Amino acid sequence: MRLNLNHSIWSLVLTMAIFSCSEVKEKTEKPKPTTPKDIKADVYIVAPQTLSQDIEVAGSLLAAEEVELHPEISGRVTDVLFKEGGNVSQGSVLLKLYDADLQAQLQKLLVQLATAEQTAGRFAALLKINGVSQQEYDLNVLAVNNIKSDINIVRTNISKTSLRAPFSGKVGITPISKGAYVTPQTVITSLRRLTQLKLEFTVPEKYGQSMKNGNGVQFTVENNTSVFDAKIIATENTIAEDTRSLKVKALVKKKDSSMIAGGFIKVKIPLGKNDSALMIPTQAIIPRARGKEIVVLKNGKASMIPVITGYRGTTQVEITEGIKSGDTVLLTGLLSIKQGNKVKINKIIKN
Repeated sequence: MRLNLNHSIWSLVLTMAIFSCSEVKEKTEKPKPTTPKDIKADVYIVAPQTLSQDIEVAGSLLAAEEVELHPEISGRVTDVLFKEGGNVSQGSVLLKLYDADLQAQLQKLLVQLATAEQTAGRFAALLKINGVSQQEYDLNVLAVNNIKSDINIVRTNISKTSLRAPFSGKVGITPISKGAYVTPQTVITSLRRLTQLKLEFTVPEKYGQSMKNGNGVQFTVENNTSVFDAKIIATENTIAEDTRSLKVKALVKKKDSSMIAGGFIKVKIPLGKNDSALMIPTQAIIPRARGKEIVVLKNGKASMIPVITGYRGTTQVEITEGIKSGDTVLLTGLLSIKQGNKVKINKIIKN
């Protein structure tokens, strides 16, 4: 019995020793490196292309000049002298306010002026023979000048009772009728110069440097397939913070009957021509947290290359930094490819 027990103990010890040696051997053995499998992918060979960069943005047609008309003073309307929606000439009277009281003041001052001038004339004659002093004569001349100044003030106030067109154009609708009482805050009507039109549109911030005075743009209007020309005349002096865009105005070169102020337009802006642009298909771009990458095939292996992009079209994107002509760019299998993977070309994609 004792012999069997000893034999069992020795068997257990021997088994544990064998397991311990196996564990030590497993720990000391280094894992064999796994070789990455070859990946088949479609590729694109980079070659210089001619790139005409144009952008298209929405905009509006504006009258060359547009203004809301207000009276300069308060008063009762005695006459409305324009037809709603009609054309008016520069300087023509559009609205007349009551001015009888001012006309009466003017007549009174004119009479006073005539009397004062006669008195001043007599004092001038007396001054020559020393009949009056120089001071008395000067006081009469001062009185004449004061009356003349008062006359000018009244005449200025009378002119303010007439609302005149600041330029030739087309007037809008008015809510004012004869007999109405108006103030400088009252809008009488609007006036637009429609013989010349302007465009107003905005462009993304990165294109702001290209918007220079004198540069040409093209545009189309609704329900008309014709393409019209305009010339940039002004840009805003700041970038809009909310949209990161720049406001631009351009002058229409030739007006057309289909153009209506306030109408919607599409503006096409040429940004220049590059005869050696490096373009690749858009699907080759891999977005990263801090930029963009592409996979380039070098010596049969995948290489991750950071790039900077430029103009982006519907199917291709311009690469401004990161690649050169002749590089082979991978188009498929981008999610599974890692740096150093061997790649076999499946198909070469052409433009």
